[in-house]
Order: sequence, then C-alpha cells, then structure tokens
Amino acid sequence: MEENRKLPLAGLRVIDASTVLAGPMLATYLGDFGADVIKVEHPAGDPLRNAGRQKDGESLEWKLVSRNKKPITLNFSTPKGQELFHKLAETADVVITNFRPKTLEKWNITYESLSKDNPGLIVVKVSGFGEDGPYKERPGFGTLAEAMSGFAQVNGFPDRGPVLPSFALADYATALMGAYATMVAIYERDHSEDGRGQYIDLPIYEALMGMLGNQVMEYDQLGVIPGRKGNRTGWTVPRNLYETKDGKWLAISGTSQPIVERIFKAIGREDLITDPKFATNQKRLENVDELEAIIAGWMKGYTQDEILERFVHFEATIAPVYTVEDIVNDPHFNHRENIADVPDVHFGSVKMLNVAPKLSRTPGEIRHTGAELGSYNETLYGELGLTPEEIEGLKKDGII
Repeated sequence: MEENRKLPLAGLRVIDASTVLAGPMLATYLGDFGADVIKVEHPAGDPLRNAGRQKDGESLEWKLVSRNKKPITLNFSTPKGQELFHKLAETADVVITNFRPKTLEKWNITYESLSKDNPGLIVVKVSGFGEDGPYKERPGFGTLAEAMSGFAQVNGFPDRGPVLPSFALADYATALMGAYATMVAIYERDHSEDGRGQYIDLPIYEALMGMLGNQVMEYDQLGVIPGRKGNRTGWTVPRNLYETKDGKWLAISGTSQPIVERIFKAIGREDLITDPKFATNQKRLENVDELEAIIAGWMKGYTQDEILERFVHFEATIAPVYTVEDIVNDPHFNHRENIADVPDVHFGSVKMLNVAPKLSRTPGEIRHTGAELGSYNETLYGELGLTPEEIEGLKKDGII
C-alpha cells in the first residue's frame, strides 16, 4: 500500500465470529477496504482451515477468505469465553455471527446482551432461515438456499433434473448483500440523533431469492412457473453458448434490437433483420429454435479466433468461455489488475482475485493472506487489559 494512503473503512472494527462461508466473506469484503477485522475462532481452528484444496497442508480457501484479518481464538461455550467476547464486542462497530438463534441465546451472545454496553453496535446475524418463522431453528447452508430459493429449479436443461451450482453461490450472494446492509446500518447509525446501532437479520435464502428476477410477479399475474432453459433466457433471443469449428465455445447475447442487428451482420445474414420471423424480439422468441439453429450452424464453420475478430469488427456482443488459465492470462484482466499477487508466509506470494469494485480515490487492497491460528491473541487480549500470565492461563484452560 502506498505510504500514508488511508483505506476508506480504516477505523471501523469488525468482529468476524462466523464460520463457513457467508459471514466470513462478508467480513472479508469489509476488510478489503480497510476495516479492522478480528477473526474469532474456536481454539481447535475454524473449519475453513481444512476446507478445499491444499498445498503442503495449507488450505488455499483459508488464505482467500481470511485475508486481511487478525485471528484470535476463543471458546464461546465457557462463561469466561463469553465474558471475553462481550469485552471484545465493546470495542467493535460490527459483530458478525452465523449460529442458530437458540445457540446464540445459550451462549448469551445476542444483540440485546452485546449492545447493552455498546449501544452503537451493529450485529449481523447470518443464518439459514432467519431469526423468526417456522424454520428458524433449522440448520441451514448455502446448498439448501440454492434449492429453496428457486435457483436449482431454473438451472440446467429442460430434459434433465435441477442443477445446483458447483461453487458457493448462495454464500457469496449473502456476503455481498450483507456487506451492503452493514454499510446501510452504519450510515444510519452515524446520521441518527442517538447513534444507536441495530441488528441485521440475514438469512442465506433471501439473498439468493432476491437475485432470481421477476419470477414472483410472473407467477402472481400470469401463473407462470419457470422451468429450465439451458443457456437460453425467456425474454431475449439470441442468447446461448455456441461451439466453434475448433471445439471451443462462445457466448452471445442480443439484449437490444441494435445489438441483434449487429449479430446478424456479423454472421453474414443481414437478411434476417427484415425477416418477419426475426424482426422483433417477440417474433424471435416465437421462432427461437430456428434462429438458434442458424447461428449454431454458422459458428461451426469458423474457429473461435475468426469469429471473435468478425464480431469485434461489427461491434456485436460476444465473449469466449474462459477457463481459469484463460482468466489469469487475459491481457485486459491483467491491465486492470484483476489478479493480485499477495504476500504469503508459506509460499512467498499467491495469486488471487483482486478487490472489486475499484474506487478511484480510495481503492481497497489485499494486505496479506489468512494468518496463523491465534496469531493475534497476545495483541488483542492485551488491548483488553489481560496480562501475559492471564493469557497463558486462558490457553491452558482451553478458553483461547
């Protein structure tokens, strides 16, 4: 980081007392922009430390999700652990949890108890199904949200069953919504007359459900229950993936009439612009199979590079289907520094996706990857007034 450059969330203290995966990523997004994020783990270590692919016994997932954080250990199930957590919460602006309501009540880690001595505190409660309702005590993970939100039902091809995503879609959606909600709550607190905080009820299913477009109104007004469409959509044509002569894949999307006309010119079929079957979006929807067959047949006659060059010439929308190797080597992504080289204690440096979005004056930054278990115990518990001897005693008693 440039000398003396202040990150935009510097001075905001966040306690990440959550585990896999939405809560920790929420805290990560805040840490990327300078928040002081304290990662609280059980003395045995967060499950993420053993998640995903590893190199030399080190989890790469941990290095990603816990970047820029200060890890400490604490056993919530002990009275002394709960006492220490309350003291820590008194120093914070935000506390993030993702345990079920009855578990938090058992540990006395509730908004009411934490805000008693810190009325400006904001508590983000990530859960599977929320703070109230018939399902509130059910255990919940992103996979369940991907099923119940309606996502799996519309994902996949019409001749096959529903398809879950192969990555933590619901968790990342929740983390993004949670970061947004946290900043809304901070703004409200800092502009209110009394400076009081509040808690944020953040069930995972709601975040993903909110990204699925207009399905509720279409069902309410038209009785439509959307099904699986493969790579198509129900509202614009053409939109699909197409295989090329050299066995690669390209994506195109005609979301406006001028773009569709450019696509038709790019494939050498300017006649389709005035063809009654394809002249408007509604007509293209009615004749989608015929139009997709025309485009797919043309694509099979050329290589990916030849097609890209022609589409770029006509300013038509197109993109190659990338592997991660393509992403890392793409000249545009490299020019924009979308991939960062981050210092790492085990491997010297590692590449990971850089902070997004980019702020022109106060951009975020990845300062380091996930740190060692309990590596900030002495520093942060010392700030709470504990002596080195007391900290050592807590270790022996299994509290930290």
